[in-house]
Amino acid sequence: MDKEKLLRTNFLIYSMEYDEVERRFNKSLNEEDVLLYLRDTFEFHMKNTPYWMERRCDLDEIFNGTFEDVLSNIFKNLTIDPQLLRHSWNSFLPKGYRGRVRFYQSSGTTGHRKIVPWDERYLDFLLPYLKRGLDSLYGLDRLYKDHAPRALLHGPYGWYQEEMSRLVWAYGGILYFIGTETDGLKEVLEKEPKKAFERLDPLIRYTERVLENDTINLVRTSHQLLDFFLPHRGDLEVIMLSGVGISGEKLSEIESTFENARIIPLYGNFAFGDAIGLHKKDEIRYYPNSPFTIVIPLAGDGVVGYGEEGKMGLIVARPEILVVMVEDEIIRRVRPEGHFKHDGFADPRR
Repeated sequence: MDKEKLLRTNFLIYSMEYDEVERRFNKSLNEEDVLLYLRDTFEFHMKNTPYWMERRCDLDEIFNGTFEDVLSNIFKNLTIDPQLLRHSWNSFLPKGYRGRVRFYQSSGTTGHRKIVPWDERYLDFLLPYLKRGLDSLYGLDRLYKDHAPRALLHGPYGWYQEEMSRLVWAYGGILYFIGTETDGLKEVLEKEPKKAFERLDPLIRYTERVLENDTINLVRTSHQLLDFFLPHRGDLEVIMLSGVGISGEKLSEIESTFENARIIPLYGNFAFGDAIGLHKKDEIRYYPNSPFTIVIPLAGDGVVGYGEEGKMGLIVARPEILVVMVEDEIIRRVRPEGHFKHDGFADPRR
């Protein structure tokens, strides 16, 4: 990396704010831009965030080499214990940070719940990423040009509710949000589906009530609940799917059943929101919101090549939060595709 350019473009280390992020990054970022942003974010948190202030490392050594070299160095030297996000979440918020911060927890669907801070301003960057992708790839701007979405959403409370509300409103729509407790839901769905539906009984009853009294054209749910929408499939224009157990093969089956709807896979994470998915033959490719979110497969601590699989390496780098984790999930590295100018990952599975 050009150190002179790095010095010229660095943030004021003690005042990293979203206004500065917005002024600096108003375009698609190349790998050098992403590395500069990551370097600044690490620098800021290591001077201001309790957890990172205690980590000793030479950033000049870490941010040295190619894009893959730098990411490998980050995961080799700066990975955190996910347990800290369960028990010491306050230590990941910068001292004296000024913003509209909430602490959000993970849904608990597939593992123990973890907690991170979210600044409301991040949604100002997440929403345009989502809308540009959905318009470019799935034509939602054209679909809802002359009529508004009437949406029904299932899922946990937290960032998901905020994100999806603002997305539906961006198309001039209204929505019914039917929240539910999701702690441990994946295991129950897999091992005791009848028991899972007993737990979800309030959600099912309110869903049926909405469908009886309104015409819903946009749905976000898990594929296990799609049967409840079969009697209304003629009304459905968009089905957004996330959650557990979805594959390219399963998505093809859903597309043939709901043939009039645009089926959109999304990958949700408590720390960064949603990543937009593309159904490519027998796989689903997801592209996260770069540079705030980097997802890449690792073999050991090293980044794998395109088409290769590894454990999910995750970097969430924003003014209010910096985490570097290796998740218990297998993904495959895929190249940039169409609208997306950065790497993606395919077919996450546990």
